[in-house]
Amino acid sequence: MDLTKIINENVKKAIEALQANDKNAWYSYFTNDAVFTDDGRTLDFKSFFDNAFNHKEKFVTIDKVENEGKDITGNFFAGQWGTFKVFFKFHQNLTGKFNRLDIGQTK
Repeated sequence: MDLTKIINENVKKAIEALQANDKNAWYSYFTNDAVFTDDGRTLDFKSFFDNAFNHKEKFVTIDKVENEGKDITGNFFAGQWGTFKVFFKFHQNLTGKFNRLDIGQTK
């Protein structure tokens, strides 16, 4: 899958880690207290993604990149839930780490 359209270098590296099922690398791009929402519900970031990594969840396609490379939309394999179109919205702090991630199903 072509990730070159992701122009934010830290988002690209985080997505590469997700695609490679490398949770240690994935977590290294986030602050320890990162806020996480899924379809508007605040959930525990680490628990959610530990489960996602256990099921080898990942993007199947990247269809749209916006907001200086911090908003990604594409088809996502979500383990037991199947594959559907989602958005990931990364919020980056001044040090370059992500302190918030909002994800959800697109309409």
